[in-house]
Amino acid sequence: MSRRGRAALLAVGPLVLLAVLFVWPLTLVLVRGLGVDASPLAPVRDVLLDPYLRGVAGFTLRQAVLSTVLTLIVGLPVAAVLSRLDFRGRRTIEAATLVPFVLPTVVVGTAFVALLGRLSPVVDLRRTTAAILLAHVFFNVSVVVRTVGGLWRHLDDAPVLAARTLGATPLRAFLHVTLPRLRPAIAAAATVVFLFTFTSFGVVLILGGPGRSTIEVEIHRATAQLLDLRTAAALSVLQLAAVVATLVTYDRTRRRQAARPLARAALAVRPLAGARDRTAVAGVVLLLAVVQGLPLLALLERSLRVGDGWGFDHYRTLGAPTREAVLSVAPALAIRNSLTIAAVATLIAMVVGTLAALAAVEDGRWGRVMDGALMLPLGTSAVTLGLGLLLAFRSGPFAGRGALLLVPLAQALVAIPFVVRTMTPVLRGIDDRLREAAATLGATPRRVRQEIDLPIVSRAGLVAAGFAFAITVGEFGATIFVARATNPTVPVAIHRALGLPGEVNLGRAMALSVLLALITGLVVTLVDRVRVGAVGRF
Repeated sequence: MSRRGRAALLAVGPLVLLAVLFVWPLTLVLVRGLGVDASPLAPVRDVLLDPYLRGVAGFTLRQAVLSTVLTLIVGLPVAAVLSRLDFRGRRTIEAATLVPFVLPTVVVGTAFVALLGRLSPVVDLRRTTAAILLAHVFFNVSVVVRTVGGLWRHLDDAPVLAARTLGATPLRAFLHVTLPRLRPAIAAAATVVFLFTFTSFGVVLILGGPGRSTIEVEIHRATAQLLDLRTAAALSVLQLAAVVATLVTYDRTRRRQAARPLARAALAVRPLAGARDRTAVAGVVLLLAVVQGLPLLALLERSLRVGDGWGFDHYRTLGAPTREAVLSVAPALAIRNSLTIAAVATLIAMVVGTLAALAAVEDGRWGRVMDGALMLPLGTSAVTLGLGLLLAFRSGPFAGRGALLLVPLAQALVAIPFVVRTMTPVLRGIDDRLREAAATLGATPRRVRQEIDLPIVSRAGLVAAGFAFAITVGEFGATIFVARATNPTVPVAIHRALGLPGEVNLGRAMALSVLLALITGLVVTLVDRVRVGAVGRF
């Protein structure tokens, strides 16, 4: 069988899963919402003509652009220091920047509620917008650090040294030599950050209050509160069009970056030399402590605050429900639900994602198809997807909100792209000459796979599984629709608790957020320990 034939065979499973769990549910929502009019575009036209919804779309675009710009302003200096200077603790700091990215959006929103205080009944729109922007920067800095820093680490210093020799100042050398070579990575990072902030749900839902709403939040409001499927479908169409355009832009910038020759990382990273380098490192550490550390410290402090003092009262009450609490079940049950469902979702994501990665390695054309197709769920409204899953599985083995596999299947859709992006470079990087040398020495194909492929792929697999688990354990947008009301996950429980007043509810929300942050942070730390060099680097 040819390589293309093997790639097509490997791609069957992922594409079937994508069709059943993404294309079909999304189609049902669009047909139900847009098919009630004589003209399918009538709901879209009505949305565009509605002043309130135009304002929602405008705010969605503005906050995404501002969030992207602010994230670049914070992330580029961090990427410069971590990718160019070698110092003690560099790898730990780099791993720490990734923790906020894998934190559940509900935890991020709760952390900024703790930091900035609950919004007053008279909503301060400037304060609300600032909270949303800061939360998006907190969440997405690692995208810039990993994407731009990954290229910056491999840029050869020779052109910069040549420019300096010819009399260029450091700033001029950066602007005219380094920056043009970094533009593809900067554009790719900006595109990904824009995609995440444009479709942001949990952060805006918690921090936006009644005065600030994005398209994603408005889709949730139209479906869950107003039962207006027509408006929700029209908004989903507009959002999906923006997502597809963003993904096309991302694919072009990624190809442009891949086409550039790179140097070995060892040529680019240098040890600290002088006070300027030490000041740069100290400045970056301080910047990260303020931008990413302060909200988490505020969350921890608020979870320990009891009346006028501090204690572990909110944590002690997590084992059982109380009359004052909004949850009808013990928060401990929500924790168990989240861990169990995330484990099943991770297993599904690993199987499907590995098949997709193998297809991408076998044939580059299939790789581009799989990459684009599997990225679509990341940019599609999770709320719309959750509603579509309910419509698609009203009957049969997955019927109802309490279906055993419906929640992990929905969460796996979000994790699969991260598995593919982690596994594909590793599978591509296995040198065929190692296999040929082993075969020449008499190793059987099975022994070659066991001794050469397995050690490399297993590490990447552990990294991919760690990322998938960290992401699925905090998934919120689709889970809030498909999870049974009496069997919530931790993010759903946090959102419910934040929705009602009272010291018990707020304290439990903060305590649950801290526990969820600790779980995801521990997973990311273990992932970084497993990773060796560039193997499994996300």
